[in-house]
Amino acid sequence: MSLRVMSPAMLSAWSQTLVRAMSSQSGSGKNIGFVGLGNMGANMASNLIKAGHKLHVFDISKPACDGLAAKGATVYSKTSELAKNSDFVITMLPNNAIVDASYEEMTADGVNKDTIFIDSSTISPELVKSLQKKISGKGARFIDAPVSGGVPGAEQATLTFMVGGTEAEYNAVKSVLECMGKKITHCGVYGMGQAAKLCNNMMLAISMIGVSEAMNLAIRQGLDASVFAEIINSSTGRCWASEVYNPVPGICPTAPANRDYAGGFSTALITKDLGLASGVANSSNSPIPLGSLAHKVYLSLCDKGLGNKDFSVVYDLMKKEKFSV
Repeated sequence: MSLRVMSPAMLSAWSQTLVRAMSSQSGSGKNIGFVGLGNMGANMASNLIKAGHKLHVFDISKPACDGLAAKGATVYSKTSELAKNSDFVITMLPNNAIVDASYEEMTADGVNKDTIFIDSSTISPELVKSLQKKISGKGARFIDAPVSGGVPGAEQATLTFMVGGTEAEYNAVKSVLECMGKKITHCGVYGMGQAAKLCNNMMLAISMIGVSEAMNLAIRQGLDASVFAEIINSSTGRCWASEVYNPVPGICPTAPANRDYAGGFSTALITKDLGLASGVANSSNSPIPLGSLAHKVYLSLCDKGLGNKDFSVVYDLMKKEKFSV
């Protein structure tokens, strides 16, 4: 049938169907709940709003909620109500205990069977499997989709998502995650996203310590910090910690090192992640000598009261005349 012979009513109905189909294919216009509006979560939620989604948000911080409300999000005082009004619910929270308690509260009164819960926190694979079993038992779906890319990646919507779940679930959430990231990878079954994330973060901690040691050693020998950073970043030592997040003030304009290590990815969180990696290593009988040493280094930073500082503050520790773990 050609459009010429359609009645106005038929044409209108056909047009509405086409618009809905295009919206569905692009993943736009969904009701999305977001729980956890910290340094990462607030930027991720903002990018979802920019993509045309309707955001339903919750955080214990009123200023964080107010910031998203000013951009058009609806703020909730109860996560259970937020979940009931959402097609997707994304959680971005600090640790196992808070994630577990949040899902218990959010799903205690039941869930919509069509809702997909996406946890982008960094938690243990064991907790992922427990939550998936609990939520699927209530009739909804749950996947793990932790992220990498730091605050800059969250701001610029260039995060990497590591997804654990079925192929169908991966396909169902991919268009939503693409509003916040540039690489969405299906890692395998439930918990495999977290397995990838913990290995990545262990390597990140090791590399940050390595960059800090090398920069400090070069500077003490009389090399200019900027000159040596250029050498690293055009040589085999190049890595994210040296090029994007250099721990020496004045090297990378947007790095926390230029703000007295405020904001960014906290020392407390990288320490938590290294603890999770150690647990996984023990359960899989995997040797991680450098990972274990990195964990001790960051534990020492927390003991010195630096848990709230960005994890690149480890460079300050390297500058001390005497340092032992």
